[in-house]
Amino acid sequence: MEVTRRVRADAGWRSRVEARWARAGRGEPPPRGVCAEPRGFGRIRFEGVDGDLTRFLGEPPSLGLGETGRGLKLLALSGGGAGGAFGAGALVGLSRAGVRPAFDTVTGVSTGALIAPFAVLGSDWDPRLDAAFTDGYAEEVFAFTSARPWPSLYPGEQLAALVARHIDDDVLTAVATAHRAGRRLFVATANLDAQSTSIWDMGAIADTGGTRALELFRNVLVASASLPGIFPPVMLNVENDGRSYQEMHVDGGATTPLFVVPEALLSHHAQGWDGAGVEVFALVNTTLEPTSWLTPNHAVPILVRSFELMLRSSYRSALRSVAAFCAINGFTLRVGSLPPQPAGVSLLRFDRATMTRLFAEGLAVGEAEGLWSAPA
Repeated sequence: MEVTRRVRADAGWRSRVEARWARAGRGEPPPRGVCAEPRGFGRIRFEGVDGDLTRFLGEPPSLGLGETGRGLKLLALSGGGAGGAFGAGALVGLSRAGVRPAFDTVTGVSTGALIAPFAVLGSDWDPRLDAAFTDGYAEEVFAFTSARPWPSLYPGEQLAALVARHIDDDVLTAVATAHRAGRRLFVATANLDAQSTSIWDMGAIADTGGTRALELFRNVLVASASLPGIFPPVMLNVENDGRSYQEMHVDGGATTPLFVVPEALLSHHAQGWDGAGVEVFALVNTTLEPTSWLTPNHAVPILVRSFELMLRSSYRSALRSVAAFCAINGFTLRVGSLPPQPAGVSLLRFDRATMTRLFAEGLAVGEAEGLWSAPA
């Protein structure tokens, strides 16, 4: 009788919880400690509680060199709003100069996540990368006529349409091919329910193939770039042990502005990779140095300047962590970042003129082979 009473009480409690989530317009998130995944995809993400460095660096090479004989090259792409146009231009510039590395692993956050698929695919995809940041569609997405006061400044459909415009079946197939060849692509989102970072194995998603894989691939990119308040969260349906859940994900920069490996692994030693010629390239799509000019005493410029200060501080902190990880393991670290911008330039402006100028600036730096430097 006591067991029956408890079962009924538990069922009643769960029913009330599910009704509450339904009234909130969403499904119940996974309970704490439950690792759920989208149905039919297997293990396609890292939540910081499992796995090891081999998932991100691959198996240690037997002869101290990667399979191509040139060591391992890893590219980490940060967020930065419209500054992503600089990073995109820089990669195209490196291609034109004939010095762009063939990256074995690419990681991306926010606007860096939108660059990442084309970065891992290589120079042949530069026309797509160029168009993604300079064709003017972003200006339509961020037009004042598209703004609305609630629940976010811009509708999520706008950003989803931008991603769908450039991420199609051809991109998915190419990423899957790269994944099977051993190259890796990871994108970070912030899981608001769990208050944690989800790092998605985009190559594994692509390798699943089909319409559902393309949909999830796009949704993760949209989530990673959905700055809270600017775009609404992305709801992702997951399951565990036959039970369905729903998670709320936003811009990966909310927790992880830049990553090489998950935060939980930053203090780990990469056994077997000593002297293997590992090179880490961190491309920061914002200005790392302070820019001093008068801030008007009005709400919008104060908000924008504060946001930029927060971004700059978080990126510098993330870079220090990456530098420490590389020092522990004897990896070479090179950093590229957006040069200081003129007074009044905001990386929250996505008009075509601004993004084309930032792309051209990155292009020039890349072509001149002046992008990378040792960390300060």
